[in-house]
Amino acid sequence: MIPLDSAPEAGASPRAHPLPSDPAVAYRTATDSPGGLRSEVVLQIQTRQAQRLVLGRAAGPDKPAIIGLVRFGMIVRRIWDSAARDDPYADAALLRILEALEQGREDVNQLQQRVQGQLDGVDGIAIGLAQTLTPVRIPLNFANPYGYMGAYLICDFDRLARTLLTARHVGMLDRDTSERMLYQGGRKVRRAFAAAQAWRHCAVTRADLLADNARARSAIEAMGTLPPDVIQGETRPRIAPDIRKPSRATSLPTAHRQNDLGQATPLPSDGSEHQAGDAGGTACDDDPEDGDDDDDPARPTG
Repeated sequence: MIPLDSAPEAGASPRAHPLPSDPAVAYRTATDSPGGLRSEVVLQIQTRQAQRLVLGRAAGPDKPAIIGLVRFGMIVRRIWDSAARDDPYADAALLRILEALEQGREDVNQLQQRVQGQLDGVDGIAIGLAQTLTPVRIPLNFANPYGYMGAYLICDFDRLARTLLTARHVGMLDRDTSERMLYQGGRKVRRAFAAAQAWRHCAVTRADLLADNARARSAIEAMGTLPPDVIQGETRPRIAPDIRKPSRATSLPTAHRQNDLGQATPLPSDGSEHQAGDAGGTACDDDPEDGDDDDDPARPTG
């Protein structure tokens, strides 16, 4: 039963509640608040092919770098944060990334269905998918939905890899065909992750573009022009952050933002917080390769 306030003594005024609750509710009950939400998400990988898509590849003397889930999450975190600061280029980047992730999942699942159909087409024999007894468990700790959506794509590819390797083992596919389809599936994943790499951090806002100031011109030079509906904010990704008011972002220089699970993370100190129309610091940059990013899936949650 919810505690109720006893009748106040004669002449005593009741304590005001911080929330618009019924004054009959006890003051302590009305002032207690639940703590921040926490969630545990673990990605389970069963094939080495899928594991490589998580890790990516560093650039070598004769090999270019390949973006993996870890790097993808780091880049998308900055894009998400910039979209929350009314950066229309960040919104445009999220639109591209969302389309690439959804298309990647559709393409990988089409490959999966083709191979699974062959396994299911053997009359009188039930062929189960190969699975490992010791999957790799990777705790996921992304600050926005796109990192998790990238993990879903890798899960789809992991299942495709298991299906292809099973079909090869039971003689449904030859080695060359299975390897070619594995490459095709992995390429779909890498292409989706690479969609995040075209964005550059310019700390630009819609107000900058409307004012056509130096910051806006620098962004246009780096990333081209945007459709009017994106600049006006009429078209935004269906999964996007709420746009924060400039006064709120700039009035708390040491504030912390909260991610979707209520976990506090520090606001960046890279000069990206600025008043709309500020012409200073117009250089656009690539995503820095800092090693202490919040969106490292290998970092424990909590």
